[in-house]
Amino acid sequence: MKYSWQHPDWPKFTYDDAQSRDALYQYALEAGRLSGGMGQLKDSLQYEAYIDLMVSEAINTSEIEGERLDREDVRSSIKNFLGLSNPPTRVADPRAEGIAALMVDVRKTFKAELTKEKLFHWHQLVIPEQENRFLRHKIQVGQWRTSEDPMQVISGPIGYEKVHYEAPPAHQVAAEMDRFLSWYNDSSPLNPSQKEALPGPVRSAIAHLWFESIHPFDDGNGRVGRAIAEQALAQDLDRPPLLSLSTIIEKDKNAYYNGLNKASQANLDITAWVNWFCKSVLLAQRDAVKKVDFVLKKSRFWEAHPESGLNDRQVKAINKVFKAGPDGFEFGVSAKKYMGMTGCSKATATRDLGDLVEKGCLNRMPGGGRSARYNLNLV
Repeated sequence: MKYSWQHPDWPKFTYDDAQSRDALYQYALEAGRLSGGMGQLKDSLQYEAYIDLMVSEAINTSEIEGERLDREDVRSSIKNFLGLSNPPTRVADPRAEGIAALMVDVRKTFKAELTKEKLFHWHQLVIPEQENRFLRHKIQVGQWRTSEDPMQVISGPIGYEKVHYEAPPAHQVAAEMDRFLSWYNDSSPLNPSQKEALPGPVRSAIAHLWFESIHPFDDGNGRVGRAIAEQALAQDLDRPPLLSLSTIIEKDKNAYYNGLNKASQANLDITAWVNWFCKSVLLAQRDAVKKVDFVLKKSRFWEAHPESGLNDRQVKAINKVFKAGPDGFEFGVSAKKYMGMTGCSKATATRDLGDLVEKGCLNRMPGGGRSARYNLNLV
């Protein structure tokens, strides 16, 4: 016996929920805070916060797989699919369009049952036909894998590969996925016959691990699996998820992959995985609260400092700082950075920055010596 799916009790996972109780409690509190924060935003700003979180999820779930996408392409695609661009913005990258379509569909259809047809559709979105066309070894898109070659997760150079995991053979995939989908839909808190629902993050952790253990597709399992995890969180809250789980996972991919690998071994005790996953969901929720709070501060900033009172360079620079997000300019803006953002001379940069301090838009950060740095004055 080597892997979890070979255990005679598969897939009867066991776990001790005592280790994750505190994370689950804190998650519930943060979810309430986030709902309250969103309630303070005007509709247009709620859309902005909502889109920012979807963009973060799309960018990072792709980054986890080593695929880098242009943030503006993803943002434009999401706005197109939400009907917020008239006329729609042209996006040349089919990968950006595909992952954006996935983000929107997961959130629009979270109340519906999860079916193999839905998963096939999601798979087609993450493996666009235009991209697959140029691959030497074509990926089977929109269907379960059929190759009798072992589906293995490996690392290391050719000739010295290390096999971390081997999924069930292809001829078992359809039956395994039928069993998974039955459990997933039966365990949904939106299922009227459900008497005692699992905590949302716990069900999300099990769903993600179970799906990845089967590894039903030729490629794209990670992105589809994380979409399932987010859908499970949405079903628990009965609203689209206002967080980006992949943002947290991408920051420590090694812990994520190690957790999956250990939980996929012969022992069906997944306590460590559930504990790690619940803590990651909590971190994602806290990160979302921080981002929504930043959107609110941005709104209040422009109410206090209308663009009409600033020159074009100042407006451009401030918008770039806001666009970078709450952690984008952790070390502040110097005259040199301001020059780079606006294309002005050093003398003009120094004058503009001084004027922004006088108007209360910026604070001078402590230290720095002759190279003064400034951050936004956010209340």
